Amino acid sequence: MAQKLQQELKQSQVQQLSTLQVALSSLVQLPLTSMAERIRNEMLDNAALEEGSDLPHDNDGGDTTDDGYDDGAGDDATAWDEVPNGELRDSLSDYMNEDEVPAYLRDRADEQREQREQRFAGTTSALDDLQAQIGEHNVDEHQRQLLEYLIGSLDDDGLLRKDLDTLADELAVYHNVYTDRDELEGALHILQTFEPRGIGARSLRECLLLQLDDPDLRSPYKEAARRVLTEGFTSFASHDWNALRQRFNLDDAAMDGVRHLLTHLNPRPGGSLGNDTVADAAAIVPDFFVSIGSDGLPDVSLNQGDMPELRISPAFRDSLNTYARHRDKASRAEQEAYVYARQKVEAAQTFISLVARRRATLLMVMRAIADLQRDFFVSDDDDTRLVPLTLREVASRAGVDISTVSRVVTDKYVETAYGIYPLKQFFFNRITTRSGDELSSREVKTAIARLIEGEDRHNPLADEAIATALQAQGLDIARRTVAKYREQMGVPVARLRRE
Repeated sequence: MAQKLQQELKQSQVQQLSTLQVALSSLVQLPLTSMAERIRNEMLDNAALEEGSDLPHDNDGGDTTDDGYDDGAGDDATAWDEVPNGELRDSLSDYMNEDEVPAYLRDRADEQREQREQRFAGTTSALDDLQAQIGEHNVDEHQRQLLEYLIGSLDDDGLLRKDLDTLADELAVYHNVYTDRDELEGALHILQTFEPRGIGARSLRECLLLQLDDPDLRSPYKEAARRVLTEGFTSFASHDWNALRQRFNLDDAAMDGVRHLLTHLNPRPGGSLGNDTVADAAAIVPDFFVSIGSDGLPDVSLNQGDMPELRISPAFRDSLNTYARHRDKASRAEQEAYVYARQKVEAAQTFISLVARRRATLLMVMRAIADLQRDFFVSDDDDTRLVPLTLREVASRAGVDISTVSRVVTDKYVETAYGIYPLKQFFFNRITTRSGDELSSREVKTAIARLIEGEDRHNPLADEAIATALQAQGLDIARRTVAKYREQMGVPVARLRRE
């Protein structure tokens, strides 16, 4: 078959990201700590970029040279003002550099920064912390020995699974410490006052009751929650809230309050007791803060962390101004110096603008999330108030692309008055029942968990059986979806659950 060359004209539409769009996308994806490091590296690479804020100049010509050079960051620079602690920021901006800032203002800024960083690891273990709390109580040497042995007998959840009589025998045989059940009971009551609350409990019910007895826990639903645990624990363990509502004659508001209180207790107060704490473990630093404003709506702000303000170096700015005034008499070396300075200044301007656009983009996306999940934030972080949410909905509300939202929520956290949450927690899918009602994937997981908790341990439910049971409840869930949710919940397959 003969071969021949043939030219063909074809028109197609292809989307290509500009260099600036690619650069902005990479900055948007960086969490706070990585972004601070990125800024420091950029300052090392570009001598025209330095820490500080641009201050107004006295020259009549402003900051623009004859050839159109402008050292500002354009309209995007206004995004720098959208930061928390505005009053402190304004007070610091009155000084030329950090050396001129009074010590009390620097101390206040450092204190606020430290308050916004919460480390999830330290230089001591959880067991060491419990041992240290013994010194806070007036105990004799014998009681100290009992407390230390009780602490060493806790399981990884912080619960005491061994019987007190068994512990008394172990102390006598292995440690020559003689005691009885009553003495151990008294030492255990002291241990159960340690932090975190719930430590030393002998069952899940006792663990939760100990947390409810915490005097620092103030809630109008404490007594009702205590009755639920003492008189209706079986229904609570199976999440049968309707049965609890009817049994204790609670209205919807009271039942919601009790459920919120109980589900926010910690069933594993000693979750880290079995692990040694790493001294240099990574810190989780929130990228956003959400508080409730005076109007009762979520108020979003960015955490600045260690990210400095950026400006064009005055030395580079002066060199450009000098060249503009003596352009006709400039030597070749001066022209080359100008080209170098001009390139560095333009690169610095671009980076400053990108940083400002990154902050504006992050704020738009987080404000959209806070608006769409408003009930969660205004209801004391009640996760039952979360609504199904997708990246597309947030992108539409924020006016950005879906890929931008995906980058914003990656590896980023938000801090509220009740804790720190990953942004991805606010996204989950909708599932439509036969009646047309929409449920979240969280509610479906809860239904799956309820079925597994109530199954026959000698004949556990397979994924197909769970899917059939859910379909009987009006949830058209496929077997593979059940398997996916079960794996996400950390529940093993049926054959591994069989007793």
